[in-house]
Amino acid sequence: MACLDLAVGPLHSAEVREAGLIAFYLPMHTATRLAAPAVEKVKLLNQRAHICCYGLYAPPNEPYLRRLGVGTILGGEFEPALLALAERLSQNGDRQPGETLISLGKLQFLVPDRTDLPSLARYPDLRVNGTKRRVGYTEATRGCKHLCRHCPVVPIYRGAFRVVQHEIVLEDIRRQVAAGAEHITFGDPDFFNGPAHAVRIVRELHAEFPFLTYDVTIKIEHLLRHRKLLPALRDTGCLFVTSAVESVQDEVLEKLDKGHTRQDFIEVARSFRELDLTLSPTFIPFTPWTTWDGYRDLLRLLIELDLTDNVAPIQLALRLLIPGGSRLLELHDIREVLGAFDEAALIHRWRHPDPTLDDLSAAILRLVAEQQKHHGSRRYIFGTIWEVAFGQRWPENQNLISRAAIPYMEEPWYC
Repeated sequence: MACLDLAVGPLHSAEVREAGLIAFYLPMHTATRLAAPAVEKVKLLNQRAHICCYGLYAPPNEPYLRRLGVGTILGGEFEPALLALAERLSQNGDRQPGETLISLGKLQFLVPDRTDLPSLARYPDLRVNGTKRRVGYTEATRGCKHLCRHCPVVPIYRGAFRVVQHEIVLEDIRRQVAAGAEHITFGDPDFFNGPAHAVRIVRELHAEFPFLTYDVTIKIEHLLRHRKLLPALRDTGCLFVTSAVESVQDEVLEKLDKGHTRQDFIEVARSFRELDLTLSPTFIPFTPWTTWDGYRDLLRLLIELDLTDNVAPIQLALRLLIPGGSRLLELHDIREVLGAFDEAALIHRWRHPDPTLDDLSAAILRLVAEQQKHHGSRRYIFGTIWEVAFGQRWPENQNLISRAAIPYMEEPWYC
């Protein structure tokens, strides 16, 4: 058995030719885009191998994956079905048509075996205060108990979440620390879906590794509901909290079924300042409901809340992705702007009713890509985005010096 990460390494032809089962993990949109040409290459190298795709993006893209030659498609808590498939193929070479299965069963997890993966040095580092920290990754929970319309977790988990036993999480982190990790990213869709479980883990983690830092993702709604737990994050080494704010327009937030308001975001941002915690908000600024005034209002609010350094520039350029099976398709005004489904891109294409906003989103995306090639600071790039959106210089443009204290991952893209 071999484990390859195609995001940082090649597909080894010799191992592909010898394999009876080749399984691709598709947890994200980008991973699925990377997998598609790899599946085609695998089919050329080894026509007898059974190909499986598993993860959040596998079931929603079943028709496309089937046409590529994928036999089995698994979602949710996929481990038992994947193991059963491997055992069946090894015992009798079963070539029957594959299945599509989404399981939400509660599992007793095993500690992940990461020994075949590239070293942590091959992955993006964390930058903080002018230094680098090597980053590991784990999950304390899977799924989410919320039903945000645009979220890719929802079509699979439908409001359910599953806990990874805390001793498994801690042992996984211990092994990564032994391999050189100095910072851990918790990849849970929402770290506070199980707040008591989450806080227990970080307290025990900090007691064992007081030098280790970490980051988490938590909904604005949960940051308000569990605000009494925020000092525990600060005191156990949390460097920043990512929160999917998505919009600062209440009508858009209602369309997305986000469960928070503009004022909620403002309250959270101010409480983080008071607690000396770093908030890393993410956005989907370009939706079918975006207006010029709304986009400019977002930029003004980020200045008002002193968050220009906290927001990765790509977050000010993103368009709403509408994948297969999305709850967004329930909305009449979404269906009105939809074009054809683009299988290779894995999304429903859409056009804004105001073409100038499509032009603006394309211009901002080009600007961000170009500025990041030249390693522009977040604050400097924000200033150039302001100039495009307002047609005039930001009055503070002369002093766009990024604050080094804001931690960030070296990889600027998010999806």
